[in-house]
Parts: sequence; C-alpha cells; structure tokens
Amino acid sequence: MQKLTKGKFDFLIFITVIILVLFGCVMVYSASYYSATIEEGDPAYYFKKQILGAVLGFVAMMFMANFNFQRIDKVKIPLAIVTIGLLLMVFTPLGITLNGARRWVNLGVTTMQPSELCKITVVVLLSSYFAKNREKISTWTGGIIPAFAISAVMCIPIILQPNLSMVLCIMITTFIMLFACGAKKKHLMILCLAGLAAVAVLIIIEPYRLKRLFVFLDPWSDTQGDSWQLIQSYYAIGSGGLFGKGLGMSQQKLLFLPMEESDFIFSIIAEELGLVGVLFVIAAYVFLIWRGMRVALTCPNTFGSNLAMGITTMIAVQVAINIGVVTGSIPPTGQTLPFISAGTSSLMLFMGSIGILLNISRYSTPS
Repeated sequence: MQKLTKGKFDFLIFITVIILVLFGCVMVYSASYYSATIEEGDPAYYFKKQILGAVLGFVAMMFMANFNFQRIDKVKIPLAIVTIGLLLMVFTPLGITLNGARRWVNLGVTTMQPSELCKITVVVLLSSYFAKNREKISTWTGGIIPAFAISAVMCIPIILQPNLSMVLCIMITTFIMLFACGAKKKHLMILCLAGLAAVAVLIIIEPYRLKRLFVFLDPWSDTQGDSWQLIQSYYAIGSGGLFGKGLGMSQQKLLFLPMEESDFIFSIIAEELGLVGVLFVIAAYVFLIWRGMRVALTCPNTFGSNLAMGITTMIAVQVAINIGVVTGSIPPTGQTLPFISAGTSSLMLFMGSIGILLNISRYSTPS
C-alpha cells in the first residue's frame, strides 16, 4: 500500500451532495404525495423511503470517507463475487418483478436493485486493472479486450433481467475510462461502432425496445399510447416557464405523468420550479463533476485517480441519460436522477460512492 499524506476531504463535494439529497427529498414528496395517497394510502410513502435511503446513505458516505481507498483494491474480488451473487438472486424466489422487469431483490427489511451495486463494482475492477497495466492500455489484448470482458461478465445477468439502460450506462462509463486512461482513438472508434451494432441488435430482438425507439423518433404518432409518458413530460417542462408554477403545484403529477417521483422527477422540477430550478440542478451537477475530476487529476495514486475519475464519470453519464430521456433528446430508458430521484438502493450506493471520492480527496494534492 502506497504511503500518502492524509488531509481533509473536499468539503465542497460533501456540501453539494448534501444539498442535492435534501433537495431530492423535498422534490420526491412534492412529486409523489398525490399518487402515493391514491396508490399506497399514505402521502408520505415515497418520502419516508427516501429519508431512510438518505440516512443510510449518509452513514455509508461517512464510513467510506474514512475508509482508506487503497484497501478497496484488496477486496475487489470478494466485492465482484458478492455483486454477481446478488445479481443472480434476482432470478430466485427472492427476486421482484415490476413493470415486466425482474431487477430487485427482497432482503426482508427492504428491497435492493443489485445492478446499482454493479456500476461501482465495475468502476473498482477497471480502476485496479488500468492502474496495474498502464503500459498495456493502448493495445487490444492488454487494454480494450480485458476491460470490456470485465464489464461484459458483470453485465450478463443485467441483460437477462432485462435492463439495457443499465448496461449502456456501465459500458459508456467503461468507454470513457478507457479513453481517459490512454486507449488509442482508432481502437475506441472501432469499439464504438461495434457497440452501436450490438445495441441495434438488442433493440431489434425486443419489441418493447423497438417501440421505445419509434416513440423517440415520432412521439406525436401515438399520444394516447406508448408516447404518453414522454408527451406528459413535454407538457410538464414546457408549462414551467421561467420560475415554475410553485413548489407542490404541478398538474402532471396528478396521475398524468408516470414515474414522476423517480425516472421523470426532472420534469416535475421543471414544472414546479421552472428554468431557474432546472439551471440550479444542472449547475450543482456540473460543479460536482468538476470537483470530482479535480480530485482525480490531483491524486498521486494511480488507482485512486482512476477510481475518482470512474465514480465521477458514472454520475455524469447517468445525469446525462436521465435528462436526455425526459427532454426527448435520447430514446426512453429507465435511469434515475442521481441523489434526487426516489430509490433507496440507488441513493445509498451513490452516496457511498461519494464517500469513496471524499476519501480519495483526502490524499489529493491541494491546488
């Protein structure tokens, strides 16, 4: 283990995440209290779960902020085994099916989406591999193939769930990490083309994915059917104006916009808080991503630098995908908005990942 000088963690990352999480709790309640009252009989149903996730996430974040990141490299194999085990548990009687997809595991006191853990596991595995094989990254056999083999093995159970959007998130993160760690551009270009071909095949073989693509290409062709959710998102965003309708005053959350508390919470933010609220959220994410990349660039340890870059990239990719979907910029997928959307396991794992980033920042060179 490399001996590093320890200092204070990056307080600006910490406070930015706390602000996003608290803002998310408020918006989850605002977006969900009507549907929760109708469907669950408790207006605070999702809010309570979000508070639980925030508390557990805070504990995880503070624990990881004080856990030497270099030790994570030593437990990467057990972490991968546990992750694969949880992914396979989805297909046992403990697995939970929702909206036609089997992605959750019933742990008794709560449910968990193992694919969320898979994202950080892949980042850890790749960070370790790239740190130990820096001179091989520019080759096919030493860089491209092993990196995507690692990601592919971890993603096979996710494809079977099925959860293509999570696979895309992991693969895009892998691609960016390869680029940042020194892979050749011509190799990445070939890889990109192969990836697009693979995505096209996966879309064609599943009718519901093909429908989503058609919805993206022409959302007004079926406004009462498959395009309903996206159209309602447009209405929410477009009606918000500059300052929004006011907190709690959304109309689209009155059972018009499905998944308003999770995948499409950004639309409710736009409707209730307007362009000002949207710019606040985007600015917070941009600031967080900048600070995360700064930690990666100033860390003297290669594994820590790769890990910080991977975690930051993972967050940036998911933010881009979520906002892209709700604004109709990319085809519909099922990705939450980090730190804000309802989802206990997602919130906990994102906050735990930030804890790792905070620990790395303790050893980064001040600038």
